[in-house]
Amino acid sequence: MQQLEQPIFSTRAHVFQIDPNTKKNWVPTSKHAVTVSYFYDSTRNVYRIISLDGSKAIINSTITPNMTFTKTSQKFGQWADSRANTVYGLGFSSEHHLSKFAEKFQEFKEAARLAKEKSQEKMELTSTPSQESAGGDLQSPLTPESINGTDDERTPDVTQNSEPRPEPTQNALPFSHSSAISKHWEAELATLKGNNAKLTAALLESTANVKQWKQQLAAYQEEAERLHKRVTELECVSSQANAVHTHKSELNQTIQELEETLKVKEEEIERLKQEIDNARELQEQRDSLTQKLQQKLTQHCEAIILQ
Repeated sequence: MQQLEQPIFSTRAHVFQIDPNTKKNWVPTSKHAVTVSYFYDSTRNVYRIISLDGSKAIINSTITPNMTFTKTSQKFGQWADSRANTVYGLGFSSEHHLSKFAEKFQEFKEAARLAKEKSQEKMELTSTPSQESAGGDLQSPLTPESINGTDDERTPDVTQNSEPRPEPTQNALPFSHSSAISKHWEAELATLKGNNAKLTAALLESTANVKQWKQQLAAYQEEAERLHKRVTELECVSSQANAVHTHKSELNQTIQELEETLKVKEEEIERLKQEIDNARELQEQRDSLTQKLQQKLTQHCEAIILQ
């Protein structure tokens, strides 16, 4: 590690790596919580995540603008490193430590992106003069080496215009022709070289980004499937206390729901008692009316007999 590379943030966590064979199961790389640090290399503008278990480096991951740190539970997070061809996982002792690590990851990821953009701007500024100075030699067509690429990486539209155009001009014009036309073609050739180099660099970067995104997507899909099956196990590994707290909260909620149900039932019982009392009163009224009607019928019958 270079002397100029210094730690800028440290925390402690249990370290895991995805199983390289199954790509589904977590493999612990530390028997206990170890120090996990962010390092910054000022000479290269590079941010890295490094963790040592004794003298063994169990994490050595360079942060790139395309990386993403994902929280998969309250105390567990992960990120994919396409350069190392693996997925790292960290189990923290609290949600606060996980959130702090995630914030730093996003902060240093953005810093890496800005550093990369500045580096590309410097490369473009330094490469343009050298390309223009080389444009005066009309006898030298564009080659893959002149743009730091290969035949498959060159842009067809640019190479078709840049290579054949100087040749017919040289064959058709006599040696004593005005130098103004020669300077015109030199400037045009230099412009085409510059554009070709920029297009090739953009194509190479896009190809690399697409490949890395595909790898990350495949890793995320596999990780999502595994998490659906093993979320309970991961919660137990990160903290059993969290599961107990959750269970206690569920029990308290269940007790509260039962108390509310009991209260509703008691109100229902009171309502039924009231209805029973009302029914009894109606029964007594019916019995009284029946008795009076019976008396009237008896009196009426006796009156009929006497007649």
